[in-house]
Amino acid sequence: MKVTVDKGTCIGCGACEAVCPEVFRLGDDLAEVILNEIGPELEDGVRDAADSCPVGAISIEA
Repeated sequence: MKVTVDKGTCIGCGACEAVCPEVFRLGDDLAEVILNEIGPELEDGVRDAADSCPVGAISIEA
């Protein structure tokens, strides 16, 4: 699984970091992904973080 944050869409609310801090953090007031590859143990958290994003800035690729 690969995940990205669209910096043009992100509003820096921090919901993704709150849901899955192992993968997301706020940097320069916007969210960023801190892992290149997401292991199976974090996939549910990443999906929950994407669902929690109020502006849909998180994209997931299998």
